[in-house]
Amino acid sequence: MKHSRYKYKFYLNADHSILIDGKMGRIHPHTWELQLDVLKVVDEFVQFSIVEQTVETILNDYQDKYLNEIRPFDVINPTLENIGEFFRLKIGEELKVRGWMVLRLEISETPTRSYIVDVFDEEEDV
Repeated sequence: MKHSRYKYKFYLNADHSILIDGKMGRIHPHTWELQLDVLKVVDEFVQFSIVEQTVETILNDYQDKYLNEIRPFDVINPTLENIGEFFRLKIGEELKVRGWMVLRLEISETPTRSYIVDVFDEEEDV
């Protein structure tokens, strides 16, 4: 079976504040860029809209909101790394049932700074 690999970009506009050394920082906005590298693992016609709609539905719950008030960021510090790890797992679960595998998620909070979650870095079986 032939596997097809694709890259998608999405944007999340939201505010957050970070707990640093026991002190909550100021609330500030970001436009996070999420770049997904995905693999189509089911041998069938590729419907790009499935990935787009799935990810947009997930991101809509966080769009234009204060992340610190929304699960899971009401209990975990919404750092770039924690946000990236969360969305990699959440998006990965939703796409898996639709015949896709997330190989890599890169999340940027500025044009010069990104965090990368790569499936090959994880210890879990994929």
